[in-house]
Amino acid sequence: MMSFQKQEKIEAVVMEERNSPVRRWEDLNIDMLVNIFQSFDLFQLISVIPQVCPAWQLACSDQRLWKTLDLSVMQSNFIKTQAPPYVFVDTPSREKLTRILKICLNLSRGNLLTLIFHYNLYVDNNQLTYTAKRCPRLKRLVMPAWEKLEKRTICSAFQEWKDLESLTMPSLEEPAYVIEKIGRSCKKISELKIMDPCDVLLASALVAFLPNLKVLSVRCTELPKYALVILLEGLKKLKVLNISHCIITEDLPPPAPMKILTELDESILKKASRLDKFLTCMSGSCIMCQRTRNDEGSMRWYKYADLWKVDEVTSLAI
Repeated sequence: MMSFQKQEKIEAVVMEERNSPVRRWEDLNIDMLVNIFQSFDLFQLISVIPQVCPAWQLACSDQRLWKTLDLSVMQSNFIKTQAPPYVFVDTPSREKLTRILKICLNLSRGNLLTLIFHYNLYVDNNQLTYTAKRCPRLKRLVMPAWEKLEKRTICSAFQEWKDLESLTMPSLEEPAYVIEKIGRSCKKISELKIMDPCDVLLASALVAFLPNLKVLSVRCTELPKYALVILLEGLKKLKVLNISHCIITEDLPPPAPMKILTELDESILKKASRLDKFLTCMSGSCIMCQRTRNDEGSMRWYKYADLWKVDEVTSLAI
């Protein structure tokens, strides 16, 4: 149902049109309607579409409304399971997502540039394939949870996104393998955020397959010192690196246990000095640093409301 405030805006436009010989709602100026619809959130907008005249439906499909599809407020109704795919999503939740994707992607007419999923929105193989084919111009993607997706489906989807420039990845199964496939398909990626521990294998894959990275965030994860060295030495075009709130670890010769660093040594700082920005936080009094330690370097974001959207790099924040 349309909110009282939205109805008031429409009525105000009608008042402005009273001096015109046109009196029909469907003859309101398209630009005025688009301006009104731009103040709607996604769910208000798609609730209007089936209820209005063809002229208003045309305004709802105006491409000014569909540069970005933000589903970051939409989560699946799910339970975790012991057997693959380790999560069960109920039918109403799955059908709601399918309906919203079909409406929005049809209206966007292939012009969507930014697509943002909630990290707990469980997209399945069919939904991702449908989405990828209808977003060929996508430039920024914030990926959903991966448990309902096969690796081959993820890799096939990225083959559709040749123009992708910015990517946020959740925790993925075999992330180094996925990075390799992404790197072969998406040559323009320059910004990357990884919401998963960045080990030596993953760091090496980033250097090998995403050599054009200029901005990288691996905040709030476990990051071995040697993996950090690989990133700093191997990503020659890197300008911004965010390792805020990371657990920086160092392997020592046996039988010594793994060491958790409380500060970065001079060798790391020297390697990072070529960057425009090297964002760090290793403070014992920092709440986010404490949360990373409490979660053992693999953040349980469901405990922290919308904090998963935050990033010290503005262009990667939501």
